Amino acid sequence: MRLQQWAANGWLRPHQTTPSQIADLFAIVERDIEDSDRDVSVDWQFGISYNATLKLCTILLYASGYRPEKNLAHYRTLQALPLILGPEFSDDADYLDSCRAKRNTAEYDTAGTISQSEATELRAFTRELRTHVLNWLRKEHPSLISP
Repeated sequence: MRLQQWAANGWLRPHQTTPSQIADLFAIVERDIEDSDRDVSVDWQFGISYNATLKLCTILLYASGYRPEKNLAHYRTLQALPLILGPEFSDDADYLDSCRAKRNTAEYDTAGTISQSEATELRAFTRELRTHVLNWLRKEHPSLISP
C-alpha cells in the first residue's frame, strides 16, 4: 500500500511542512536522544527514545506531504516508515510497533517493565534512524533542511 492509498482510506491528511517545522522536530529528537541517556528510570529512558523515534517518523510523513489522523496516529506514523524509506524498513516498523506497545504499558499500566538492554537498544536504533532520515531528506527534500 502507498501513502496515497492511506490518505484515500482516511488514515492520513495532506500536510504542507516548512523547513522551520522540520528543524523544530529535529530539535526535539536531539533533546530526547540526549535526555534518554540521563540518570532517569529505565522506563523513562525508553519512553524518551520512543518519542525521538516517533518524531523522526513524523518528519518523514510531514516531508512526504502528510500527517496522521488522530485515530491510531502513533501506529500509522511508525508503520509509514517502510512506505517512505523502502520495504527494507518493514522489520524496523514492526520493531517500533512492539516498542510502542511496551512504552504504553510502562507509561499507563505498570512501572518497571522495560529492561536496560531494551532502553539501550532503542536509543541506538534511534540514532541510526536519525542518520537514515537525514540522508533521505538530503536526497528527496533538501529544501526542508535548514543550512
